Amino acid sequence: MRWWTLGAVCVATFMLLLDITIVNVAIPTIRDDLGASFQDLQWVVDAYALTLASFLLTAGSLADRFGRRRVFVLGLGLFTVASLLCGLSTSPLALNLSRGLQGIGGAAMFATSLALLASAFRGRERGTALGIWGATTGASVAVGPLVGGVLVEHVSWQSIFFVNLPIGVAAIAVSLRTVTESRDPNAARIDWAGLVTLSGGLFALIFALVRGNSEGWGSGLILGLFALAAVLLVAFVAVEGRQERPMFDLSLLRKPTFVGASLVAFCLSASMFAMFLYLTLYVQNSLGYAPLDAGLRFLPITLLSFVFAAVSGNLTERVPVRLLLGGGLGLVGLGLLLMTGLHAGSSWTHLLPGFLVAGAGIGLTNPAIASSAVGVVDPRRTGMASGVNSTFRQVGIATGIAALGAIFQSSVTGRVTDALAASGRPPGSVRLPPPEILVQGDPRVVGPLREAFLTGYTGALSEILLIAGIVALVGAVGALVLVRRKDFVTHGH
Repeated sequence: MRWWTLGAVCVATFMLLLDITIVNVAIPTIRDDLGASFQDLQWVVDAYALTLASFLLTAGSLADRFGRRRVFVLGLGLFTVASLLCGLSTSPLALNLSRGLQGIGGAAMFATSLALLASAFRGRERGTALGIWGATTGASVAVGPLVGGVLVEHVSWQSIFFVNLPIGVAAIAVSLRTVTESRDPNAARIDWAGLVTLSGGLFALIFALVRGNSEGWGSGLILGLFALAAVLLVAFVAVEGRQERPMFDLSLLRKPTFVGASLVAFCLSASMFAMFLYLTLYVQNSLGYAPLDAGLRFLPITLLSFVFAAVSGNLTERVPVRLLLGGGLGLVGLGLLLMTGLHAGSSWTHLLPGFLVAGAGIGLTNPAIASSAVGVVDPRRTGMASGVNSTFRQVGIATGIAALGAIFQSSVTGRVTDALAASGRPPGSVRLPPPEILVQGDPRVVGPLREAFLTGYTGALSEILLIAGIVALVGAVGALVLVRRKDFVTHGH
């Protein structure tokens, strides 16, 4: 029955990641149809990532206490219902609230997926299972842009959410029939104080980053939000430190390998996965590709991640994990750096070498992160460990999108103004469109402003690609330094 468990987990994972990549391709169309602002578009991704990060640890604790299969199935059901609500949304607010609900369902699925695999498989079979799971993540990322492009271009953006309905129902049926229940007999009750302080702190942080440019970084609102985030996150650490059975066991941070794996999960998400939003806006809006054509151009990175994920999963039992983590994330950083240097005349092929290198890096890194997350704890605590690791992933996406977006937004207008001056046009001779238009790479920017706009836009995009690349390289170094063979419960790594 354990292979049926693998099948159910892979189907659910496929649906989750398919949804993320499909949404990226659809964002420009959602903007046009719902009249969404740049901040609204950030929240389409961040509302999902934020609630996912906030509820992952609680979901992991619930799974350990009440049963991992039960929480997994409930998460599948909630995610499926929320997908229906996303497709029925008629405003950015309704869509983003529904995306937040999707995140809660996704948290239950993410927190239990690796725990179900860890309880069902041991030794070399676990490596094989993680390889298949990693290949599934690669496959979902690979087909997402294409499926999204076809649906958005030939059906509607709403259909990208409706496609989750039959997948979700099928996954629930398979899980109820075949997945074996498992739980931690020593699990504690729900940690409400931890949930409130973590989710509140993360929300305040992300909201401040998203609204900083429009409100002013020195404004009372933004400074107050940063202060509130700091207080709540410190309170979360204090609360967890006093619990007998915390949802985030802080003693794990004494294990360098767990710290290294968490750092890699955060840096991978804050760099490459956060950049997908801005690369999609560039390819569709600035370069003018339709959704399906854009999806085809992202195919190299997704196909390489699919191929190398399968390879990496089978290597986790043979090659030191720190080499897979450090080497894979190093390739992601190198790929991002290869994408820099964009200019007004660049075509999408400028991104291609970076796509290929980063795709290989993503594939090598993902299964190794999963193996490390559950490999350093007692099997009975895999729900908590997998939840913590997934939290770092989602916090990385949410903060990466918000922080890179803040830098990008503040850079574009200045760079466009400088490009106009360099072209010999005096200040004020050409009226700049609102920042909302500039940061989205809006195709409505035409005429004498177009060249200056593309110069400024690609320069700002290269700037955040450079920052993202540095973040990935820092994570790679951290993995090589921190991850140790002796920290694993079974020393097969």
